Amino acid sequence: MPSIHLTTFIAAPIERVFDLSRHIGLHKISQQHNNEEAIAGVTSGLINQGEWVTWKAKHLFKTRIMTVKITEMKSPGYFEGVMEKGDFVSYTHKHHFKEVQNGTIMIDELEFETPYNVFGKLLNRVYLTNYLQQLLHARNKTIKDFAETAKWKSYVGH
Repeated sequence: MPSIHLTTFIAAPIERVFDLSRHIGLHKISQQHNNEEAIAGVTSGLINQGEWVTWKAKHLFKTRIMTVKITEMKSPGYFEGVMEKGDFVSYTHKHHFKEVQNGTIMIDELEFETPYNVFGKLLNRVYLTNYLQQLLHARNKTIKDFAETAKWKSYVGH
């Protein structure tokens, strides 16, 4: 099963980074180049454990729909989103947050499995893993930008 591990330092308090990471509106901003929008479930504000969101976006030349449920949350250190419906066989995104001097270390662990057997495995190697990593980088860059400037104030209260 392919996996991505991404570490990002953010010069902001852990609570702020945690909340920005689970804010639906900020996620939409980070993925606006794919016209991503929340169309069902929690469609604005902060998502919490046991809640779900259905995303609609254009990826790989096709409009795709994926429903993700927050299956575990330990504020402000961890939350996990698991695909309930979508194009993947499985998709789990674990979000870890560690308080450090002068900020927060944010760690993304993404594990996914594609259908299509051998073709899917080839697609993972030559394209999909890199594509998903770029999406995570864009998301994290947005979180970092908002957390480290006054922009966060319009999304979370700390």
